[in-house]
Amino acid sequence: MATIQATAVRRGTVLDLEGAPWAVLEVAQQTPSARGASLLVKLRLRNLLTGQVQARTLRGGDTVAEADCERRTVQYLYRHAATHVLMDLDSYEQLELDGEVVGDAAGYLVEGLEVRALFYNGRPVAVELPITVELRVAATEPALKGATAAAQLKPATLETGLVIQVPPYIAAGDRVRVDTREARFVERVKG
Repeated sequence: MATIQATAVRRGTVLDLEGAPWAVLEVAQQTPSARGASLLVKLRLRNLLTGQVQARTLRGGDTVAEADCERRTVQYLYRHAATHVLMDLDSYEQLELDGEVVGDAAGYLVEGLEVRALFYNGRPVAVELPITVELRVAATEPALKGATAAAQLKPATLETGLVIQVPPYIAAGDRVRVDTREARFVERVKG
């Protein structure tokens, strides 16, 4: 099991804490005002086995263990009731993942999308998305006359059911690129 400095921990890193894999959701480094005090690294973590979320503070000089996880490239096939079916692109084995394992990633999964499945002790525990994905706008309010690109944003429901804020010129049927880290509109996709 590899160890890393607390200052090297980044969002998405999976740590082994108390014998369980914890995904780092947020990282904030803070320098205390007192002289001689060491840098503090504040983490928000999610247990990949139980879903529990907790905050933890480390000192800058601390080391933490990275979880021994395997990442495999998989392709999203379809949703069946409360499970999501993906195919391992190396072995062509189909995996059925619970909605709890997929979590918020479900709002970005469309047929054919390649993602990475995170395995801990041979068991899939999470899905890692690409930074951006292209999705079709299923429904949104029509643009108002005289609205400009600099106008306020409006809600749009995407083909997966995810709702994001988009500029007023976006219409139903348009394809948009979405940042999966922040559920944020990036740009309209041509074609």
